[in-house]
Amino acid sequence: MSDRAIDREKDAVRQRVWDALRAEGAAPPDVHGHIPSFFGADEAASRLVALDAWREAAVVKANPDTAQLPVRIAALHDGKLLYMAVPKLATVAPFYLLDPTRLTAPADVIATSSGAAARAERIGLAQMQPVDLIVCGSVAVNRAGVRVGKGAGYSDIEVALLAQAGLIGPQTTIITTVHELQVVGEGLPETEHDFSVDLIVTPRRTIACGPSRRPAGIIREHLTDAKIADIPVLMQYATREH
Repeated sequence: MSDRAIDREKDAVRQRVWDALRAEGAAPPDVHGHIPSFFGADEAASRLVALDAWREAAVVKANPDTAQLPVRIAALHDGKLLYMAVPKLATVAPFYLLDPTRLTAPADVIATSSGAAARAERIGLAQMQPVDLIVCGSVAVNRAGVRVGKGAGYSDIEVALLAQAGLIGPQTTIITTVHELQVVGEGLPETEHDFSVDLIVTPRRTIACGPSRRPAGIIREHLTDAKIADIPVLMQYATREH
């Protein structure tokens, strides 16, 4: 399947899931175009934090979307070091560091995307510790762990950067929290730069997936020159290669 055909198929899945969430009142009306802020996110977070993978994790990297805010707050309350990506990875230090031992605001404030932007320290890959657990948002995911994001590609780049820096590996658990309507029965298209999830957590159940698939690092030929130019850390890698 060509890259263009894969993109079309992913877009069709996104539209179908967004439409279903809106029709069923399972997310706000403006769900289209976003990682869904699904109703029941608190319940999914409560289920996630009861998992062994959560209890054993000391360092967590989580996406900045609203649906995963309860997970980020729980990480800080549980004393876990938390990393969040700077929007669009737009600075040379592309991650926020939220250290529960030295927060400059309450956890429920600094764990928001705006709170982290205003108050959290920005760090580069060289300053990060190995990540035990990644929590990501998805638009759709199937039981094999194949996920579809909103289409911007930043989550895949974040995981590839962490892998290339040696900060994640086979021992790192990747979990997505979603609404039941986001768990689809059919196969979903994948590319070499996509990562899969190990566990799906909904408000009602936890689904084990596998085997895990994740890139070993940045795949240069899968990135446009414009995307590289927009992300300073990718520009650094490109400069080193020449």
